[in-house]
Amino acid sequence: MNSWPIGVMQGRLSPKYCGHYQAHPAGYWQDEFPIAAGLGLELIEFVFDQASAEQNPLMRDSGVDEILAISEKTGVKVRSVCADYFMTAPLHGVRASAAQHSVHALETLIRLSARLGVRDIVIPCVDESRFKNQAEIEEFTARLRPLAEIAGKHNLRLALETDLAPEPFAELLEKLDSPAIAANYDLGNSAAMGHDPEKEFAAYGRRISHVHVKDRTLGGGSVLLGSGAADFQKVLASLAGYDYRGSLIMQAFRDDEGLAIFRRQLSWFCNVLAQFCRTGAAP
Repeated sequence: MNSWPIGVMQGRLSPKYCGHYQAHPAGYWQDEFPIAAGLGLELIEFVFDQASAEQNPLMRDSGVDEILAISEKTGVKVRSVCADYFMTAPLHGVRASAAQHSVHALETLIRLSARLGVRDIVIPCVDESRFKNQAEIEEFTARLRPLAEIAGKHNLRLALETDLAPEPFAELLEKLDSPAIAANYDLGNSAAMGHDPEKEFAAYGRRISHVHVKDRTLGGGSVLLGSGAADFQKVLASLAGYDYRGSLIMQAFRDDEGLAIFRRQLSWFCNVLAQFCRTGAAP
């Protein structure tokens, strides 16, 4: 049975940054590394958002050096980045000048993330950056192709997260036709949209390089793991069936403080994984 490294989305181990549900915790991001190590986590997924982009250590060589130093000290690695920047500054549906600014930001992110050994940069095309029509999809693919070539040269993947149904998402991945383009699978988002995991994996399971672990109600928001519509048994079985080799990043429900409620959900999820590894079935 597969053993997948478990990590945490940045900010989940500390109080909300400026009241945001998910954001790069500028000024105290370093504090999460020893906490993660103490919880037995192997990874922290960095958040790159527009609000704190200039303060984010991912955007400068000296910042990357600082991340590498604290990673070496604690043993907690950064192997993925959640680029929420592209939710508010997308590559599609905007003026060409604005899109070019986003292209430059992604080029810089790719180059500096490669120094960390990052394997996946998640590009969210959901909520405010969702595709509104086919023209936006064409615009997105045209702008992403040269960026995928850059990512490939740096041994990185751009893992797309969309709210498209399984077949249209598979078509988008095929249209881009690059080994540097992959899919990010989000348990909670798929559950909220009512997608069947078996159909999703049948459509694009071989392209999934990264997984976010959270739970949501059908058509609703995030809830404690195990209390929403996510089918953990189907997803874990599908990951094993497609020989998934990536990590599992906890992007679970949070409150204002973060740490206590994360500990509770980590314990629940580790129990689910342990039972799955023993029996091939989640409880």
